Amino acid sequence: MEFWATPVGWTILAFAHILAVTVSLLLIVAFIIYGDRKIFAGVQARKGPNVVGPFGLLQSFADLGKFLVKELVIPAGADKAVFLLAPLISVTLAFGAWAVMPFAPGWAISDINVGILYLFAVSSMGVYGIIMGGWASNSKYPFLGSLRSAAQMVSYEVSIGFVIITVILLAGTMNLNQITEAQAGGFWHWFMFGGGPNWQTNWPLILIMFPMGVIFFISGLAETNRPPFDLPEAESELVAGYAVEYGSTPYLLFYLAEMLNIVLMSGLMAVLFLGGWNAPWPADYLTGWPAWLASLHGLFFFAIKTVFVFFMNAMVRAIVPRYRYDQLMRLGWKVFLPTSLVAVAVVAGWQVYTGFGS
Repeated sequence: MEFWATPVGWTILAFAHILAVTVSLLLIVAFIIYGDRKIFAGVQARKGPNVVGPFGLLQSFADLGKFLVKELVIPAGADKAVFLLAPLISVTLAFGAWAVMPFAPGWAISDINVGILYLFAVSSMGVYGIIMGGWASNSKYPFLGSLRSAAQMVSYEVSIGFVIITVILLAGTMNLNQITEAQAGGFWHWFMFGGGPNWQTNWPLILIMFPMGVIFFISGLAETNRPPFDLPEAESELVAGYAVEYGSTPYLLFYLAEMLNIVLMSGLMAVLFLGGWNAPWPADYLTGWPAWLASLHGLFFFAIKTVFVFFMNAMVRAIVPRYRYDQLMRLGWKVFLPTSLVAVAVVAGWQVYTGFGS
């Protein structure tokens, strides 16, 4: 054990952890794409992927092979360096955001006290990849799509930020592990229902926090350019938005970044509002369990909650008609922003009135 405490040992462990999370995320995204397509097909009374592999389970891997062997075409007037750098930036930032995500007790690459600030910083930089891709394509459609996406992401990041502040006020920390631990003890402790360690005092806040969870979910759809807010890729107006000139592997990287962000928002919803790795009931029975088994117990519940949020995400994509751009902006700036601002004031006032749960 002494070797693993040395800088070399620590570096090897950290690299192994990062590699394990990266490979796991790639496999998860492959089956999340499959699930997304099957849910969409089910709503439309179609079969969806059902040929490649049992029940079509290997369809995403067949699509990967198709992308990898396709010819890479770069427009003649494009800025080639920026054109190729844009999808790399997008996918790197999408992977980087997972560094602070707590999958289970003790299962986080980096357990930092400002985990939420880190997520804000990384997600805010994600817009650069899209703007660079649209600008470097040297075409009006991609450029318009990238500007739309930038405005959309910035608009909904503001409301997401205020919603997360309400969670920070209840948890008293910006550490994602500690936010999860504050929701232990049953679903009535989850922040979606007011909850927290002082749920006896905070239960009236369900009137505030439940709508905040809904706003976070909807803002997550807009933040990731997900239907019904897929305005940057609006086929009827902009062909394919900022990615219209992309094909082969660069397009695959853009799509991978988008799917990683969708799963991230689903996981973040589970951590901030649905108790993260905590079971919906008191888990006192874990006291006598080995640490690794208790961690697997937490990982199971984190995965179930993330998949549930993604299922809701996919159902919205299949059912809700696409918004117009002016409707999208109105919803973000005239509804979500003032509502979340009022919620921050109410939660802060409640915490002061109740003496921060003391």
